[in-house]
Amino acid sequence: MIDYAELHCLSNFSFQRGASSARELFERAARLGYRALAITDECTLAGIVRAWQASRETGVALIVGSEVLVENGPKLVLLAENLAGYQALCGLITCARRRAKKGTYQLLREDFTTPLDGLLAIWLAEADCTALPWLRTVFPERLWLGVELHRGADDATRLQRLLALADGCGLPAVACGDVHMHARGRRALQDCMTGIRHHLPVAEAGAYLFANGERHLRQREELAELYPPELLAQTLYIAERCRFDLEQLDYHYPHELVPTGHDPASWLRVLVERGAGERWPKGVPANARAQIEHELALIAELGYESYFLTVHDIVRFAREQHILCQGRGSAANSSVCFALGITELDPTRSKLLFERFLSRERNEPPDIDVDFEHERREEVIQYIFRRYGRTRAALTAVVNTYHGAGALRDVAKTLGLPPDQVNALADCCGRWSNSPPSAERLVEAGFDPENPLLRRVLVLTGELIGFPRHLSQHPGGFVISEHALDTLVPVENATMAERTVIQWDKDDLDMVGLLKVDVLALGMLSALRRCFALIERYRGTQWTLASLPQEDPATYAMISRADTIGAFQIESRAQMAMLPRLRPNTFYDLVIQVAIVRPGPIQGDMVHPYLRRRNGEEPIDYPSDELKPVFERTLGVPLFQEQVMELAIVAADYTPGEADELRRSMAAWKRHGGLEPHRQRLTSRMLEKGYSQAFTERIFRQIEGFGSYGFPESHAASFALLAYASCWLKCHEPAAYACALVNSWPMGFYSPDQVLQDARRHGVEVRPVDIHHSGWDCSLETRDEGQPAIRLGLRMIRGMREEDARRIEEARQSGAFRDVEDLDRRARLDAATRERLADAGALGGLVGHRYQARWAVAGVEEQLPLFAGVRAANEPPPNLPAPSPGEDMLSDYATLGTTLGPHPLALLRPQLRARRCRSSEELCRVEHGRHVSVAGLVIGRQRPQTASGVIFVTLEDEFGLVNVVVWHDLAERQRRVLVQSQMLRIDGHLEAVDGVRHVIAGRLVDLTSLLTGLDIRSRDFH
Repeated sequence: MIDYAELHCLSNFSFQRGASSARELFERAARLGYRALAITDECTLAGIVRAWQASRETGVALIVGSEVLVENGPKLVLLAENLAGYQALCGLITCARRRAKKGTYQLLREDFTTPLDGLLAIWLAEADCTALPWLRTVFPERLWLGVELHRGADDATRLQRLLALADGCGLPAVACGDVHMHARGRRALQDCMTGIRHHLPVAEAGAYLFANGERHLRQREELAELYPPELLAQTLYIAERCRFDLEQLDYHYPHELVPTGHDPASWLRVLVERGAGERWPKGVPANARAQIEHELALIAELGYESYFLTVHDIVRFAREQHILCQGRGSAANSSVCFALGITELDPTRSKLLFERFLSRERNEPPDIDVDFEHERREEVIQYIFRRYGRTRAALTAVVNTYHGAGALRDVAKTLGLPPDQVNALADCCGRWSNSPPSAERLVEAGFDPENPLLRRVLVLTGELIGFPRHLSQHPGGFVISEHALDTLVPVENATMAERTVIQWDKDDLDMVGLLKVDVLALGMLSALRRCFALIERYRGTQWTLASLPQEDPATYAMISRADTIGAFQIESRAQMAMLPRLRPNTFYDLVIQVAIVRPGPIQGDMVHPYLRRRNGEEPIDYPSDELKPVFERTLGVPLFQEQVMELAIVAADYTPGEADELRRSMAAWKRHGGLEPHRQRLTSRMLEKGYSQAFTERIFRQIEGFGSYGFPESHAASFALLAYASCWLKCHEPAAYACALVNSWPMGFYSPDQVLQDARRHGVEVRPVDIHHSGWDCSLETRDEGQPAIRLGLRMIRGMREEDARRIEEARQSGAFRDVEDLDRRARLDAATRERLADAGALGGLVGHRYQARWAVAGVEEQLPLFAGVRAANEPPPNLPAPSPGEDMLSDYATLGTTLGPHPLALLRPQLRARRCRSSEELCRVEHGRHVSVAGLVIGRQRPQTASGVIFVTLEDEFGLVNVVVWHDLAERQRRVLVQSQMLRIDGHLEAVDGVRHVIAGRLVDLTSLLTGLDIRSRDFH
């Protein structure tokens, strides 16, 4: 049987063209006995790392290449023969992509003027030979004519014509497949994707569709029937020449941060010693000194000094610009990072080991993530671009894939369904579902699941889910190189201006050894910086993350009561339900609290055993003596990702390298699978060593949970520091903290309305927006006693522009406004802005209530130049009746999103009592198990991955919050009421266990009609 290597094949990284993944292509190529497979996605190498992984797993050689169309020129398949050819290919793709807008490319003949040694070309010609002289010049002795046959009616004629063309041009001919899918069964999906790409229904896309399904990986016998032997032999000759492997990439980190007279190691030591003196002004403790020396020695041994210097330089710039930042992740284990100011968590305060951050045995690059204020991170990003230039620094990409709703929408539209049905179908999916909707959901929406067209839509949707849709930019993952990045990977424009991205996904970087610095955005840091500034202005006290009082009993008491609305990380429903059970009273307790409500511990059934042991309800024991050091700090129960890796080393005899493979598999199994070999290896080895089958199964469920959302101990420790800081401020400076949260919005779990309502329940006075006192931001104002008052800022007014607010602030500096005309003249406001101020009640200090304010702004007219400076005659305002409390409340929510008057439920309480609905205050006095009815505004709906379809609903009334659990069956039966209601009545029974109170819903009733147009916005399924 003939041998064959496929030289022209598209994967699904040729977006909306390739209908199969690289794994599917390589697995089929292996079954068919192919010698090699070239992945030649159009002007991109975005999928080449995953193709490389698939190649190594299947044993089929990978040829790296790309299909390109030269503007006003030929169509080529370019193949990398060696490292030089690969670098030339990366450079060509970078030129073509950087020249064009995001998602397109423009490749010109002049791009080929640089030497292209090591790059082979297959010319996909028809009859036009005009490009031949140019191609011969560019690819001397490296040019072939591609022959692609797909059992068309004219195959014989086409073959003879192309052979004659090759002979006449003096070029060798080679067989190619123009493969778009691994198997013929993907033909329907490929047609559908073609329609999506061209924005046409498949029925109208005939001119763009392939005539048959032959563009798949075919049996070698079939190929032997189609192509002369010499054309097939050429595929093997080319495959033999193309020996490039991604392992040949030579990546180096930048070195220019080292001043003259130093090398990276000596300069890093200088900076660490300088920082250690600042961290420990009374002298570095002996244990910290020993740890620093140990870390510096290991960093030098592994050659990562330049990486630490780069991260330090970025953090130094941020601090010089007064941008709050905080390192997290495994960097929290490092005393060097603490001394350099990269992290604020002293490793001696936690129970973390440096070897979990950087290890000789794992020999993998360190991972340092640094969070910056979300509103100022762009300053840091642009600093990095300026520091290293766009040729050497770029953001890493994120591969956005199809989820259920998006896939269903695209497929349904392309198969010709009308827009209303397309929208209704997409709504059946849910926001982040990764499967087509169930038959029950379809019937509820009025569809017939047995309809042939609908069944076809659902089948194709299932195939499309998980496919790459496009490349977007990582939130802040930077790759920085000593040499030009496009010698390693193509670089293209991001959608955002002044940003460039490499074509590889963040999860591909470890495979090829590229170091990434994560420059991330965190809203809580913006809030903390604002809060520190507010406190300094109001009290004259300067706080930092490191200087806040530690282990404060009042703070832990507040946390244990689950009084954590607006706190960092421990504000969600699930976290608040856990707090009264775990009752944190030390920093390490808070580390566990942050990490325990995650898929890993929950799916591994580790949460309840830990709580029982912590509360003395069951003895603390260990699966074996050898695992006691691994699990002792968590009472014998594995809670952290690192513990699972240590367990694999201790209990299953994994090497550190194998444990690192397990970590990578945990991170990637949702996308690529790959955990099954670890399941078999872990289970067999642990059973051999006497561990129970039940224990091994729990451990593996936990591993799968970490794949959904792994939370290492080091990451939890960094977040626990911010959680503690936010809770300390909420406990001791509630007015400043609430004010800072509102000024930093959008961020966090709760809206400004809920934050302000919570502050008022804690005795903080909140004052209305007032043109005489309000700036753009909310601010603090003096009170006679207790906490300061919060003055709402003009930013609270929906539609208000910051530049208008700043002009009002500036105009107010020269004196108070006399009336609306004076305000308008001095602040230069347009009619729309005046109306917004009137509707929001901000003009109360000038003209009275809202109706009078609206009358006053309606009478403001632009003065003609002749009458400039002449005040109009004062007319007495009409005596308009004041709005009722209900009317004020409706206007407050419509214009501000909150109210300082009565809560909506306070006005509705008589009607709710008539319906036998209890308030949240009354619910606190009801015993466990009693039937209750409650009602409230819906402020949040959640469906965690680990909750088996259970939905958690949060209701708010005038006294506080009510937590509701809606079981999956009820959620399916009453889905519309559950999802669409702004105000709900819940009939059910109360569960009160360990200080946690939930209403278990038995029936849902939509009471939205009682709100009469109130604008309430909930936070759903985030």
